[in-house]
Amino acid sequence: MPFEVKVDKDTCIGCGVCWSMCPEVFEMDTKTGKSKVVNKLVKEDDESKSIGVVPDELKDCVSQSASSCPTGAITMS
Repeated sequence: MPFEVKVDKDTCIGCGVCWSMCPEVFEMDTKTGKSKVVNKLVKEDDESKSIGVVPDELKDCVSQSASSCPTGAITMS
């Protein structure tokens, strides 16, 4: 079952951990240098947050990225 992932761009420092661990879901926003959900999965994206709907098979990848984020900018629901 698909789940939502959110990147809080106000908290993100653009370290690149998430997009190096899970490039199927995260990428660098070229405008801000911070993380965002890849375009094909985006549900909502603005200057403060990026929200995507992610297939269940990527849950481990996203979970590992969230727990590795040094600022806790990634949440799953």
